Amino acid sequence: MAKKAKKKAGKKTAKKTVKKAANLSANAKAKQRQAGKKIAKKAARKKPAKKAARKPAAVKAPARANLINPYLTFPGNCEEAFNFYRSVFGGQFAYVGRFNEMPPMEGQPQMPESEGNKIMHISLPISGMSILMGSDSSEAFGHATVTGNNFSISLSAKSTDEADRLYNGLSAGGQSTMPMNKTFWGSYFGMLTDRFGIQWMVSYDEKPM
Repeated sequence: MAKKAKKKAGKKTAKKTVKKAANLSANAKAKQRQAGKKIAKKAARKKPAKKAARKPAAVKAPARANLINPYLTFPGNCEEAFNFYRSVFGGQFAYVGRFNEMPPMEGQPQMPESEGNKIMHISLPISGMSILMGSDSSEAFGHATVTGNNFSISLSAKSTDEADRLYNGLSAGGQSTMPMNKTFWGSYFGMLTDRFGIQWMVSYDEKPM
């Protein structure tokens, strides 16, 4: 009898131990599930990471635009001055023209030999977009250099229509010194002084130098 009682007690204890272990296991699984839900909720509450901002596409410059360049006038030493500028900026002259290369023009006096070797026009590129331009003044044509007023702004237009528009706009209220016209060097060109006393040269070249 005593042996049977011991066996029954052993079986009960074993069952309790198994039950206990099963309960512990179930509790552990439940806790794991709860922990997983908490982690998921936290993740859902987090703001989504911002996407890296895309750089705007580079804006391409128009194939041809209106360009502004300084134009300097000298009393006979233009060539000397531009050789000096070239020693500073480097590069090569894009164009050098002298008064004795000009064809005879109707209504204009004949160029004196003493002025024939003077610079009619010279240009020196000093950057990818800028050209320094200049010439000597010619007393034969009534253009004497006045220091402090010996510069103009050279404006290269992108079409003949644009050149006319700019010329007419800038000369309004000012003085037209040379109306827009085709020149012997192939440029569509004109000169003016605006109403504020600033001198302008407007041109259009199909094949800019």
